[in-house]
Amino acid sequence: MKRKVALSSFIPMLAVAGLLWYGASQQNTITSVIPDADNAGLKLPEGFGALKAADGVGRARHIAITPAGDMYVKLNRLNKDGNGIVYLHDSNGDGKMEDAKGFANYIGTGMYIKDSYLYASSNTEVFRYKLDDKYQIANPTPEKIVTGLIDRHQHESKSVVLDNAGNIYVNVGAYSNSCQVKDRNPGSMGREGCPILDSAGGIWQFKANKLNQTYGDGVRYATGLRNVVGLDWNQQNNQLFVMQHGRDQLHDLFPNLYTVQQSSIYPAECMYAIKKGDNAGWPYIYYDQDQHKKILAPEYGGDGKKEGGKEAIDPSVAFPGHMAPNGLLFYTGNMFPERYKNGAFIAFHGSWNRAPEPQAGFFVVFQPFKDGKPFGKWEIFADGFSGSTEKTASGRADHRPCGLAQGPDGSLYVSDDSKGTIYRILYKK
Repeated sequence: MKRKVALSSFIPMLAVAGLLWYGASQQNTITSVIPDADNAGLKLPEGFGALKAADGVGRARHIAITPAGDMYVKLNRLNKDGNGIVYLHDSNGDGKMEDAKGFANYIGTGMYIKDSYLYASSNTEVFRYKLDDKYQIANPTPEKIVTGLIDRHQHESKSVVLDNAGNIYVNVGAYSNSCQVKDRNPGSMGREGCPILDSAGGIWQFKANKLNQTYGDGVRYATGLRNVVGLDWNQQNNQLFVMQHGRDQLHDLFPNLYTVQQSSIYPAECMYAIKKGDNAGWPYIYYDQDQHKKILAPEYGGDGKKEGGKEAIDPSVAFPGHMAPNGLLFYTGNMFPERYKNGAFIAFHGSWNRAPEPQAGFFVVFQPFKDGKPFGKWEIFADGFSGSTEKTASGRADHRPCGLAQGPDGSLYVSDDSKGTIYRILYKK
């Protein structure tokens, strides 16, 4: 007769052997998820591990995780089946999402789940899909929430996030580098009054449950933001935070004012805490992370030293230039150590224009927060996406972090829009 052995007697042995990683499964029971032997190629802080939850998904931009642990992935290029959204499911609890199915016939970036709806954006519209009790799409034909947003094929992605009061926030990036009369043309000066700001270069607020809204139905919630791909709602202080892509080509456009080296590291990539009516100052100013000042843009009479933008808000954090912050996530889970709670993870997609300096980015950083505000210095959390130091320096990265999402067990997911890898990062308790 076989003797029954309590599961609890095995747990200490497995934990010591490093085989059991804790997390809530789809039924909130203990499951075993084992990181890849090489941590999926990532360099992580001590105690963390990673695995490739999925691979070859497509040009994976932003991602959303359901309370059941399944994932929706927004693609920026239709896959071979003509789909722009992919649904992923882990059928056996090993952490690998083996089951995949696609729907939607449009490309885009935005993806967010709120109140049993999946919100997704194209480059001109925002849609929502009703989720059933298993958080799956009940009807593949979506409701159209917002339509008619501008797309001039530069900074065209429409990232989205929702608050707790029934509003959705949509980035409309500026179709320009610095609002010159002739965009990216050496010596061309800035357009007075920058008419681009009427319909782009900011964050628009719409109702999350109202159909077929256009600009006229929305509110220009914040302006003076060149382009925001990463944004999230901070639950601690009930406020919108965004990551702006800073302007390019200071030396290329004004070689008499900026050296090649200055152009490679300025201006900063900035995190802003946004309130209704805020102006971040683009295109009239940029932020110099070394001078810690708002500097008047050369297109509007600046010389790299003159300050400007007295009416513009200051950044909450200023990161090195040209690293392309594409994802922002406030961590609210319980898996990671307490110091990570309510802090911000930022996915830096990586630079293309830091020469003669090495290219940079291609990593996920962590910015500690306290009482809803940045507290202390940021740090690199997950590195190694590019494949090697040489690939980082050249900009020819194997993988580029883009989207971030938190699993129901508190693990962190990172999407890669180069080769379509989905990473899952866990902490061993």
